[in-house]
Amino acid sequence: MSIVALADADPSCGRKAYRLGVALRAGLPVPDGFVVTGPAVEPQRIAEQLDRLGGGSVAVRSSGLAEDTSTVSFAGQLETVLGARSLDEILVAVRRCAASPGTERARSYRARLDPGGDGPAAAPVLVQTLVAADHAGVLFTRDPRTGADVVLINASWGLGESVVSGAVTPDEVVVAPPGDVVRLTVGTKQTRLDLRGHGLVRSPVAEADRARSCVPPDGVARLVALGRRAEGLFGTAQDVEWAVADGRVWLVQARPVTTRGGPAPATDPAVAVPLVTGVPSSPGRARGPARLVRSVEDFRRVRPGDVLVCRTTDPAWTPLFGLAAAVVTETGGILSHAAIVAREFGIPAVVGVDRAMTALTDGDPVTVDGTHGTISGGHHR
Repeated sequence: MSIVALADADPSCGRKAYRLGVALRAGLPVPDGFVVTGPAVEPQRIAEQLDRLGGGSVAVRSSGLAEDTSTVSFAGQLETVLGARSLDEILVAVRRCAASPGTERARSYRARLDPGGDGPAAAPVLVQTLVAADHAGVLFTRDPRTGADVVLINASWGLGESVVSGAVTPDEVVVAPPGDVVRLTVGTKQTRLDLRGHGLVRSPVAEADRARSCVPPDGVARLVALGRRAEGLFGTAQDVEWAVADGRVWLVQARPVTTRGGPAPATDPAVAVPLVTGVPSSPGRARGPARLVRSVEDFRRVRPGDVLVCRTTDPAWTPLFGLAAAVVTETGGILSHAAIVAREFGIPAVVGVDRAMTALTDGDPVTVDGTHGTISGGHHR
């Protein structure tokens, strides 16, 4: 087994770690860490690295050799363990992350988007100091739906896992050059995930905080600057995960934006008045029977051409994206893992659809417009 300091990460450390190493060497604010590049785990060597980081909780993340390319992100497909603290917990997390390329969801994703190669059976593993974020999220330096030259920010209280997993409907900020906020949509942000002394805790967000943006105006400018620095460093539009703790902005991931569509077409007047609306997250229009899925027990009910309707999605649900004609979720934002995978699979998606699970009836035909964020009844053309 080889252990490499994040500041020295090279391509053998996997694309996630390598790109963060490049960013760290360029002076961007990246939390320190190290990479485990072999399957055998030597506890003493890992303990030494943890001592170097100063102890405390860490984020343990797969850093696959095939992920984070210009065409496939593997968003949410490989394993991440947040909040591991003891050596035993971290060793278990390292083994779990290393083995994650062999999971069903990763194989299904790879079969759809990278059918030419089986990919490695194991992945290098990145271990980093976990930023105890006050608020966090994702930003894209181009709109992945239209290719527009704007910075698109999704943000929520606490750790960024709430945004990337689609557990909440986040705030959305759209910033056009040279730095003008052209749209601010305050999301519901009903829960938050935080690092506490005894581990991770998900708790309700106070009503007052749900109703206000978690990113202050000067924070927006700093996030835009971070995104533009990453874009300049890597030479292409970037998908950036970020975190803010005690007023300091951290970059925790940078990878290429995998999809950049064309301008949105005009709304089709033949489409009926929407039953529900949400955040347009993957462009296109599709028709099919609504299939309400509440848990993995419902997977067997999904048939090719169904419209997947759910509260939120889990990475384990990726095989359903290969069957579904479109995806509708009650929570989440345009930069969540589910939205990214839907765009990569080329199926329409509308997320953040309030009460979708009650407004839509299982088996009824619906038309999903992922360009304009609407779900209408019947097979309208």
